Amino acid sequence: MAFEGLSEKLNNVFKKLKSRGKLTESDVKEAMREVRLALLEADVSYKVVKDFVKNVTERAVGEEVLSSLTPAQQVIKIVNDELVALMGNSNARINMASKPPTVVMMCGLQGSGKTTHAAKLAKLLKKEGHRPLLAACDIYRPAAINQLQVVGAKADVKVFEMGQTDPVIIAKKALAYAKDYGHDILIIDTAGRLHIDETLMDELVNIKNETQPDEIMLVVDAMTGQDAVNVAKAFDDAVGITGVLMSKLDSDTRGGAALSVLSVTGKPIKFVGMGEKLDDFEQFHPERMASRILGMGDVLTLIEKAENVMSQKDAEKLTKKFKENKFDMDDLLDQMKQIKRMGSMKSILGMLPGVGDKIKDADIDESQLGRVEAMITSMTKAERAKPSIINPSRKKRIANGSGTKVEDVNRLLKQFEQMQSVMKKFTGKGGKMSLRKARKNLAGMNFDKFTGKGGGNLPF
Repeated sequence: MAFEGLSEKLNNVFKKLKSRGKLTESDVKEAMREVRLALLEADVSYKVVKDFVKNVTERAVGEEVLSSLTPAQQVIKIVNDELVALMGNSNARINMASKPPTVVMMCGLQGSGKTTHAAKLAKLLKKEGHRPLLAACDIYRPAAINQLQVVGAKADVKVFEMGQTDPVIIAKKALAYAKDYGHDILIIDTAGRLHIDETLMDELVNIKNETQPDEIMLVVDAMTGQDAVNVAKAFDDAVGITGVLMSKLDSDTRGGAALSVLSVTGKPIKFVGMGEKLDDFEQFHPERMASRILGMGDVLTLIEKAENVMSQKDAEKLTKKFKENKFDMDDLLDQMKQIKRMGSMKSILGMLPGVGDKIKDADIDESQLGRVEAMITSMTKAERAKPSIINPSRKKRIANGSGTKVEDVNRLLKQFEQMQSVMKKFTGKGGKMSLRKARKNLAGMNFDKFTGKGGGNLPF
């Protein structure tokens, strides 16, 4: 994910501060020099870095911080506060019209992911109870209309198109259609160019004048680094954007654009694309992103992802199974499928506090989940319900049926038993586990299990 390099460097700086106990003004200033270098290497705007370091230093060298019992923690808190302020102190939402439909005009350069993210946004808004309509106004790029129809169908959102007609006319007709058929949000997918030019901007201005959009959302590719900020400024000057949607934030990019956009353009990041699937899309939360950058995890986003794939009713049903010791292999298979819908194992684990550092260099083998799934589906219904009946001959049959080895099946059964044992401690009669003990167990987890090293250990 983006910010991994920055996160690692900042955490190294904070480790040095923590090891010194009491801090002096020179300690703080030396640390801030390293922070400045880390931010510049992450491709953050020079002016933004200069102001950020100045603000942190002024707050960190105060007598209240240096004389406190935990000065290093105080400095980290200040850095966290300033990072949040840098990206926006509040969660920016779409500007909704007082009278529907709300018009969202998507714009950006070609290749930024504009069409796909228009569908991602539509799907998210539909989940929130809206009735979005997508309008295909990119008539120049080959197969652009077809692409919008495909992703629109996947998002289960209607696409309005009129072929190669004038984009301004298409936008106008789409707005009328949205009003007539009860669509409360219209998302207009406009054309992009390989570079900013007068023709592109003129067309966007004409669509803007015709539809009077409530939101002009600029899609920028996080992988373009500081150029993304320059693109945002150019579009803002010409069209007047209201927010930014940053795509490919899951990529191995330095992430400096996300830390610079608000300061340079005055326009907030509202959404981020975190992968190729339509569900890999999030509202941008500055405080959560700051937490990720500083290696503190992002539990709230993890909980939201879990809630999206599991209802409260399903959660209660699962808890009851644990309490009654009826959790079986079918339940495990169902849970694994839900985990896969939440994203990659590395992204999920990276949201847990304190885990990011342990897995950042791990080569997590995502195919391990598929092997476990193959082994479980190779079992009979009786074996899944009661794994204790699986004898050596059954193990051999399961291994042959799943393309694995008998030792893999043994490992699955052993870890399933361990899982049941742990759950008994949490939910069994009189078997409560203290929070302190639970945290100790989590802190001591061997994350090599996720890497597939040492004979293909299983991912749970």
